[in-house]
Amino acid sequence: MSRAALSAFVWGAYLIIAGLGLLLVPNFVLPLLGFATTAEGWVRVLGLLASILGMYYVFSARWNMVPFFQLTVAGRLAFMAGCIGLVISGLMSPSLLIFGGLDAIGAIWTWLSLRGMTEASNSVARA
Repeated sequence: MSRAALSAFVWGAYLIIAGLGLLLVPNFVLPLLGFATTAEGWVRVLGLLASILGMYYVFSARWNMVPFFQLTVAGRLAFMAGCIGLVISGLMSPSLLIFGGLDAIGAIWTWLSLRGMTEASNSVARA
C-alpha cells in the first residue's frame, strides 16, 4: 500500500468510526466534541453519510486510486475553509474547527504522500 493509499485508508477508517458514532449514539458523541445533544435526525443522517464516504476512502485505498486521492486533497481543504466560514459567521460553534483541522491535517498528509510518489516516479523515469 502506498503512503497516499495509507492516508486514504486511515481517513476512511476515521470517517466510518465517527460516522457510526453519530449514527448510533449521537448524544454520547456530540458532547465529547463540544456540541449540544439533540433529538433531531440530521445528526444521524450526517453519520450515515460520513460512514458511506469512509467506505469510498477505504475502497480507493485498497485499489490505489491516485486520482481520487488527488481530488480529496482539494475537497478536504475546502471543508476546512467552510468550517472556518461557518464559525466566523456565528452559525456554528468553534468546536467545528476540530473536524476542519483534522481534515486539513489529513489533506496535507495525502498531498505530501502524493508529492513523494510523483518525485519517485520522476526519478525512475530519468534513470
